[in-house]
Amino acid sequence: MKYNENNVFAKILKGEIPCNKIYEDEFVLSFHDINPQKIIHALVISKGKYVDLDDFSLNASPEEMVGLLKGINKVAKKLRISMEFGNGYRALANIGNHGGQEVPHLHFHLFGGEKVGKMVE
Repeated sequence: MKYNENNVFAKILKGEIPCNKIYEDEFVLSFHDINPQKIIHALVISKGKYVDLDDFSLNASPEEMVGLLKGINKVAKKLRISMEFGNGYRALANIGNHGGQEVPHLHFHLFGGEKVGKMVE
């Protein structure tokens, strides 16, 4: 799938749509989900133009890969859900139609602040 420059996360990155920002650096932007599923529900999106994790793993630079992982950790620490501060969290990336991906831009959901529960019922 080709990257769509008009997806909602691309528009957020371009400043066309506002977000409730948590953290930003050269590799990621993180913000609170507008429809939270848990007490804490944040999104961490890549600043690169990647459709999903498969696209990212095939095409991202080593710096982008490290930057994304470190960005997820920085957000978890900032939200005080990392193991350093709390009882943990779930980082989830949906990939493709069968994986439940709704926005064709690489992003991770971070869930925490309470027991998240089973992965799949």
